[in-house]
Order: sequence, then structure tokens, then C-alpha cells
Amino acid sequence: MPTKTTTSTEKASPKRSTSSRSSSTSTTTRRATARKTAPKSSPKKTSSENKLRFIPLGGLEEIGRNMSYVEYGDEIVIMDMGLQFPEEDTPGIDYIIPNISSLIPKKDKIRAIVITHGHLDHIGAIPYLIEKLGNPIMYAPRMAKALVEKRLSEFPNLPKANLVEAKYGDKIKVGAHFTLDFFGVEHTIPDSMGVCIETPVGNVVNFGDFRFDRDEKGNIRMFEEVERIAKKGVQLYLMDSTDAMKPGHGITEKEVEKNIEELLKKAEYRILLTTFSSMITRVAEIIKIAEKLGRKVAINGRSMRENIEIAKSLGILKTKEGTMISLQEVNKYKDGEILIITTGAQGEPNSGFMRIVSGEHPQLHLKKTDMVIFSSSVVPGNERSVQSLTDNIARQVDEVYNYRFMDIHAGGHAPSEDLKIALKALKPKYLVPIHAYYHFRKAAKKLGHEAGVKEGNVYLPDNGDVCLIGEDSFEISQEKVDTNYVMVDGLGVGDVEEVVLRDRRMLAEDGMVVLIVTMERKTGRIVKNPDIISRGFIYLRENQDLLKDMRSRIRGIVNRIPRNKNIDTDYLKSLFRDQVGKFLYKKTHRRPMILPVIIEV
Repeated sequence: MPTKTTTSTEKASPKRSTSSRSSSTSTTTRRATARKTAPKSSPKKTSSENKLRFIPLGGLEEIGRNMSYVEYGDEIVIMDMGLQFPEEDTPGIDYIIPNISSLIPKKDKIRAIVITHGHLDHIGAIPYLIEKLGNPIMYAPRMAKALVEKRLSEFPNLPKANLVEAKYGDKIKVGAHFTLDFFGVEHTIPDSMGVCIETPVGNVVNFGDFRFDRDEKGNIRMFEEVERIAKKGVQLYLMDSTDAMKPGHGITEKEVEKNIEELLKKAEYRILLTTFSSMITRVAEIIKIAEKLGRKVAINGRSMRENIEIAKSLGILKTKEGTMISLQEVNKYKDGEILIITTGAQGEPNSGFMRIVSGEHPQLHLKKTDMVIFSSSVVPGNERSVQSLTDNIARQVDEVYNYRFMDIHAGGHAPSEDLKIALKALKPKYLVPIHAYYHFRKAAKKLGHEAGVKEGNVYLPDNGDVCLIGEDSFEISQEKVDTNYVMVDGLGVGDVEEVVLRDRRMLAEDGMVVLIVTMERKTGRIVKNPDIISRGFIYLRENQDLLKDMRSRIRGIVNRIPRNKNIDTDYLKSLFRDQVGKFLYKKTHRRPMILPVIIEV
């Protein structure tokens, strides 16, 4: 059972902060290709005995699906358990979650799961995986703990989670080999934290997602937390690299709030502000500004409402009585008295904001006099959907503002110069950039060298690589663990295989053709003209010659079967699929899915 120790240094730690897809190429193929082509640092030939194993299961070839673990002897500590949102080549998929096939046989070795913060790319997979891992103890900061509990409540058949709140400065011994030392970091969600895992070969430091926020004098908030961890010595630093390619320093949250206040003062009529549902700290400040300006605030979007209620229950967000109103009450007030805060900044098809823009929302519709503010950046991969959303809004309202026009959003990830500040303070022996595509991590490698990390001590493993760390060695071994996508589709978890995705992509790209052939069972004779249905392929009414040729081809296939043989319908269907498919490709250069239906009478 883990024990908890507190030193005098930890008691003096600061209070927690309240800031907060080509589609025809399969995902599996792309990831395999990336692994073959991406150059890796030359591995050192060392024994795996007395080595710490670091294994990333996700987050190193994508944005999302963050999960990794360290293993020493017969003990394991897991860091985060997030989901990834679907890509263009995963049609119909709800989420993609980490593959834990390497952990299940060793679930009795898991001593703890560390959750760094409450974003879905770090906690979203917990309900799907926690029971399979034996329901081990999870340590999470206050806000993340509440969000995990809320998410788990939607899965009533799961056993009660073993979830423990961790505070900044807590030191918790887990097993014989590991001690967890939690420290505060700034991010876009309250109570974000990093962890320093003390191991027999040195300290492994993971900030989770982080940024540096600064006070009015330019001092970095909570930098004493970084300095405290630096004094312990850092063997391996797992560095958030999402914004490694972004130059300069990050802007402060106060600058963002000041600029948003100026916009709100300028607005004469109704304001709609969209941001991420997890940016509770910014939402809290925006509500304060609205109160100062005499505006009522309505929240649109289930996730936003839920997060605000959780923040209120924790005392993170406080509002004056009468400030918050329901969406049903909006039309009772003048437009100049209303501020609507909504989710949907990334152009998500089913979001509350998208329903407003498309005119499908039951209470809210855009007006030409509205001011729309995007207090968010564009998540990589969402550029097209966000641009489409913005264009649609611009056709309906006159004033649309986003972070490209002025500083009304501070990202949650440290840009290049701030990353170098952290690197110079920590002075890690080894550096592994995480939480990003390979290109971003390659840029982070360069930053590491610029900040003083020894040449050759920055490594770029891929998902599934097994890294062996000693006191004076780092090796990416030849061993691999399975990190192929596990997909959540409705109620199914992991039951959508590549063949299913291939069929979905085929349907999306080339459509389908249904061949309905009615035959006499005894004679094998076609008793009526074959019915042909096309969906997403061609419009048959305007392609009568092709339709006539297809029916002729079907009759020809059937007529070549000897009449003295019983008809094998499965064999006949395969002939239809093969020969009609080849015929259609020759005529149209497209490959629709062929679905033969044989009716015997």
C-alpha cells in the first residue's frame, strides 16, 4: 500500500494556481511508414538488467492519446490515460484510445497511475481501460479528480475507482522502487501538475502539458516549483513539445483578459465568445468582466456547463447572484446586456456553437449585429473545419475576432523560448520530447541542444519503443510493444478492425452498388431482370447504357455455370464482386463496394 511522506520543503510549496487525416492511406500504414523512415539516435549496446524501462503507448506520433509508463523490476507507474479524437481516415469512430496489450499481462505490477491534468487527451480513456488494468490507485490533482469522477459516473457498471487527490508538494512512496513528487505547473485548466518520479537510476520528470505565465513585472509564476525539482537532479525530462516550433515567449493570461475586456467594452449588442470547455480560469475571468460591464452570461454546450458546475463546487469559480442566466432567458434581455459563452471553437459538427451557426439551435440564432470572439487557437488537424466555421459566421455577422487579429488567446503549451528556459533550469541528463508529431519533436530536439543538453542525449522514440535508462546510459532497444489503434465506436471498444475502416473508406470514396439477383433454385435460371441500386457511385437514371451492360454482365456470369450443378451462392457472390467490380473499374476508373444479394425462389 503506498505511503505518503511530507517534508518541511513540501509544506512550504506554493498554493495551487487557478489559471488555467490522404484518406485512402490507412492509419496503421502511415504509422508503420513513419517508424521505418524516421531516423533514430544510435542506440548504445547495454544490458537491460537494472535498467529503467520507459515505454510510450501514445502521444508521440499524434496530438492526443497520451499515455506512457516506467517500469523497474516488477513495478510499474503509468502516466496519464488519454484519448485521441478521430481522424479523416477513421470514419465513424468516436475515439481512439491507447493499446494496453503490453500492460494487461503485468497489471499486478502496476503501483500507481499519475494524472497530470483534466483534459480528455490525458484522462479520456480511463473509463475504457481502468478495469482491464485491475483498477489500480490513481493520483490526480483536485480538478482532474472531479472531472474523472464525473466521466466515470457515465459508466455505472465499472467498479468504484481508487482515485486519490494529490496536491503540489506531496511525496508519495509507491512500491519499493518509486516515489512520486508532485509539483505545480501552469496550463489552461486549473490544478495542472507535473510529477517527478524518483527511481533507482535517477529522477524522471514529466510536466504534463505546461506553459509559463508571468506577473505584471514579468516574473514567471510558480517558477520556484521548477527550481525545486531542478535541485533534485533530473535524469530524464519528458518535455511537452506541442508548441516547440512556435517562436518566442508565450503571452500572459492577463494580456488576454485585458484584450477581451476591450472587445467587450466596444461591443454595442450581443456577444458570443467561444473557447475550450476546459479553460475554466479564463471563463471565470470573462464572467468577472461581464459582471463589471453589466452583462448577463449564458453558457451553451454541455461540457462547458458541467465543467463550470464542477469548478463552482470546488470554489475555483465564483459568480454574483443573477449573473448567470439560462439560454431560455436570453431573449428576455436586450442584446447589449448579453454575453454567451459557448463550446465549439474547433468546428465540431455536433457542438452547441455549430448548431447556432447553422440555424439549428432551439433558442439561439446569429444576428448581423452580433460580435463573435474566438478565444482559442486552432488545434492541428482542425484548420479546414475552423475556416469553414469562420466563413459561415462571417456571412451572417459583421464582427468576427480571433487570435490572429489580436492577442485574445494564450495557448496552453510553452513555445520555443519558454521551453529553453525550463531546459536550462532543469539541466536534464537525457531529454525525450513528447506530446507531438515527429516534426514537432524534432524541433524540440534542436531546442534541447541549444539549451545545453549534451549532443547525443536527446532521443526521439516512437510509440511502442522500449527505452532502457541506466545511471549513465540511454538505449532505444529493438523490443517493441503493440500500439496499434484501439477504436471506440458506439458501445464497441476495440472491435473495429482495419478491414472495417477500409470498407468505410471505400464507401466514402467510391460508394457502393447493390446487385439483387432473383434465381430459380432448381434450374439456376434468372427469373427477372436483376435490380441494381447505386449509392454514392453514379446516378443510374442518367447512365442507362452502363446499367444495361451491368445486367448483361450478371446474366453472362450465371449462364456460364453448368445447369447440372447445384448453385453455390457464396461462390456466385464472389464472382459477381470480382467480375462486376473489374467491369465497373474499366468503365469508370472507380472501385465501388459490390454487395450481391441472391434471392432463390
